Amino acid sequence: MRASGRTFALAVTLALTLAAPGRAAETIRLAVQKTGTFSWELAAIRAGGLDKEADLSLEVTELASTEAGKIAMRAGSADVILSDWLWVSRERTLGAKLTFYPYSSALGAVMVPPNSPIKTLADLKARKLAVAGGAIDKSWLLLQARMKQDGIDLKSAATIVYGAPPLIAAKALDGEMDASLNFWNFCAQLEAKGFRRLAGIEDILPKLGAKGAVAAVGYVFDEKWAASHHDAVARFIAMTRKAKELLVTSDAAWDKIAPLTGTSDPVMLKTYRDRYRDGIPRRSIADEEADARVLYRVLAEIGGRDLVGSAAELDPGTFYHAVPGD
Repeated sequence: MRASGRTFALAVTLALTLAAPGRAAETIRLAVQKTGTFSWELAAIRAGGLDKEADLSLEVTELASTEAGKIAMRAGSADVILSDWLWVSRERTLGAKLTFYPYSSALGAVMVPPNSPIKTLADLKARKLAVAGGAIDKSWLLLQARMKQDGIDLKSAATIVYGAPPLIAAKALDGEMDASLNFWNFCAQLEAKGFRRLAGIEDILPKLGAKGAVAAVGYVFDEKWAASHHDAVARFIAMTRKAKELLVTSDAAWDKIAPLTGTSDPVMLKTYRDRYRDGIPRRSIADEEADARVLYRVLAEIGGRDLVGSAAELDPGTFYHAVPGD
């Protein structure tokens, strides 16, 4: 009911805003990773004419990496990027008053080959585990925190190999690793090839204190820009939520996305679709923020200053609360 109310409130906001006569389309500059899933959402928005319906002009710059998006945001050449609340909180402590609105709760997973003897996370001891994203990747730190609850220091109990997500996925398919921890879309690739999800990171979050699925990735923008473009931000979020609902209810809408996924394999496309849908946020911002605060403490304890800097708590204002219905 809470999610339905939020969607309705956003739709009403969009309709009332569009009713104003003589309004010129406002431009929002987006810095988007070319191979990221945000490009999928944008394809659905354009195919459905949702940007025009929202009276927005989306100026999209495609970038090679998420780090390039952060640079664009710092340089003031982008209004909106995708990033995580951990980075937003750290930037706020450094003086950059950014803010975050949930985009996806899709997280990675520990994947094992179809016939692997590994049945539980404890079985990862003395195994070769490939980890995407580096030593302070959030999913890796959360996995370590969960294992420490059972008295297992996975970092020393297993052989850990770090690498870029595509490389980790390729090595897993080649059988060079006993298990891998990768980003959700690369896990979907392995799943479509018959690999087994030993544990999704979302599965371990309740043990770490979270009460529901936590949106790790969100739309990030400057709070001063948002204050001076309040209506445009509300329309942008309403538009993106409408696109997500379209991608939930219409398999045909995925026809526009398929070329962007890099595969024509129907099994893999279905897996992408299902996992994307699973990751659509449906909780209130208050609930999202409460769980983020809990997980921030977990991450700060295990990741230390290299991850969070000097702040032991999630910075106030990290989450954007100025959307009707939230």
